[in-house]
Amino acid sequence: MGIIKSMGENPEGERLKRVQQSPNYRDGIFQNQHDTPVMSEKGDFFKTFKKFLNKPKDTLPPRPIPTVKKDLKNLPDGKPVLVWFGHSSYLLKIDGKHILVDPVFSGYASPFKFKSAKSFDGTNAYNVDDLPPIDILLITHDHYDHLDYKTVLKLKDKVPHIITSLGVGSHLEYWGFDMSKVTELDWNDSVEKIKGLKFTSAPARHFSGRSFTRAKTLWASFILKTPTHSIYLGADSGYDTHFKTIGEQHGRFDLAILESGQYNQAWKNIHMMPEETVQASIDLNAKTLLPVHWGKFCLALHPWNEPIERLLKKAGELHVNVTTPLIGEPIIIGESYPDQKWWREV
Repeated sequence: MGIIKSMGENPEGERLKRVQQSPNYRDGIFQNQHDTPVMSEKGDFFKTFKKFLNKPKDTLPPRPIPTVKKDLKNLPDGKPVLVWFGHSSYLLKIDGKHILVDPVFSGYASPFKFKSAKSFDGTNAYNVDDLPPIDILLITHDHYDHLDYKTVLKLKDKVPHIITSLGVGSHLEYWGFDMSKVTELDWNDSVEKIKGLKFTSAPARHFSGRSFTRAKTLWASFILKTPTHSIYLGADSGYDTHFKTIGEQHGRFDLAILESGQYNQAWKNIHMMPEETVQASIDLNAKTLLPVHWGKFCLALHPWNEPIERLLKKAGELHVNVTTPLIGEPIIIGESYPDQKWWREV
């Protein structure tokens, strides 16, 4: 029953009516800006599934991932601070307010305890109890490695504001959340639930779905503007023209948080290659790039540390500033950017 419950529920009733009014919803599903087959012309579902059953050994780190354990309830004040928890989960402290993004603390990126979806050894140094009071919970889309049922249930009565993509509230309502706390945004919608913290939903090139149906809820990136800083919260996305458009409309960004990991030529439309991640940061006109979506789960077939090595090589060629914190190591945005090559010691 718990597994079935964790799959959530697609929009119905008044929420479905709002979904259907979205300019990004056509033919019964949400659509990307450009044609985006989940499997590319080089992809074959059955061949890919067979490869997943026999993943190369180097998709997993040979030893536990090193982490830094900080007192999250007493992070420094002043400039914005970011603490990465591995994959796409992180905590932001800005002007004394705490923003939690796509938290996954259950140890799995799936409702089933598949070995292939288990977090790397050493990456579970933090849990919900370690968190300070959360002012805003941001959920970018409904995939299991971003919307973790067990984690959000523990946060259900502890957060006053939840911001997410249009339609995702259907899962939260099914799980018993107080919907007066939940704000669902379509692309280009903005909200300022706390003065000085403005969130704008922006396009991404991806898809959604927690069961056999896809694209019934929206996926998005988010732009966070404060009186002094601008941060791009990239979520999941294949490379496309939207990065350039967002950069022109909303840049320059102090920090761009972009996916780099879990890619494959078979699904190149929905996840960027590391070199594309670097180019996306240039398109966004970002001062510094923080690569995420790696370092915690093995959801693809590439070596576990390949994404960061490929990204750094291209970043060096294009003179892009990159920060590579350990899990739990604070970034002081605009001031202190860790760049230790810690994965080379694993």
